[in-house]
Amino acid sequence: MAHPPLARPTDAPPAAHAGDDVALELPTAVAVDVPDRIVPPDESPRHVAIIMDGNRRWARAHGLAELEGHAAGLEAVRAVLKQAVRRGVPMLTLYAFSRENWARTDEEVAGLFALLGAAIRDETEELGRQGVRVRLLGRLDELPEPTRRSIGDAIEATEAGDRLLLNIAFNYAGRTEIVDAVRTLIAAGTSPEDVDEAAVSNALYTAGLPDPDLVIRTGGEERLSNFLIWQSAYAEFYFSPLLWPDFGSEAFDEAILEFASRTRRFGR
Repeated sequence: MAHPPLARPTDAPPAAHAGDDVALELPTAVAVDVPDRIVPPDESPRHVAIIMDGNRRWARAHGLAELEGHAAGLEAVRAVLKQAVRRGVPMLTLYAFSRENWARTDEEVAGLFALLGAAIRDETEELGRQGVRVRLLGRLDELPEPTRRSIGDAIEATEAGDRLLLNIAFNYAGRTEIVDAVRTLIAAGTSPEDVDEAAVSNALYTAGLPDPDLVIRTGGEERLSNFLIWQSAYAEFYFSPLLWPDFGSEAFDEAILEFASRTRRFGR
């Protein structure tokens, strides 16, 4: 018995979640052969997002000041970034500082800003050599002027990077991002009937970028903590018990292999 055609919602499924048929805006080198791949290109995540959790616990476990834990975390960033380039991952998003982190002590927040500023200044040239392009996700205007200047300089200096796009989520919160997107739509005079998932996506900090395929969280916790909550609707999640400073290239490879072993259906 034939069934009558279904009256489907006109805006579902959204193109952003349609799977492998979506055209992605990725660094051009993604099309270039990558000899160090560990999985075929069609099984590798195109966008990996990481919640880098555990710096302070790592410091306490080693009898160090908490800021030393954040410094050790930067070493893990360097290792994972190099491994992502080696493995042909074209986009990496790192949760570096959430807006909730303003609740920490003035000493720790100021130390984080100084640490980030110094790291960006020190690493910008190397990022350029690796073909990494830097982009910021978050409210840049709320940051101290020296931090804004360091980030702005890195964005400008690496704009020609064509191997990996590095999104630094700094002073970022997923709900704040959605609020800012709504404000953008209202300010643009968008009519209610024109507000759909595509319109909201195009007003987010990540406008024009593909959603994350894989979200990694270190430190043993299993939650998103207000990170890319819109974009991660169809992401695969990988939770590592390792504290972030202990999460290196081998652990990154394990996450990639785990991702490749999964079957993604996108509701189909």
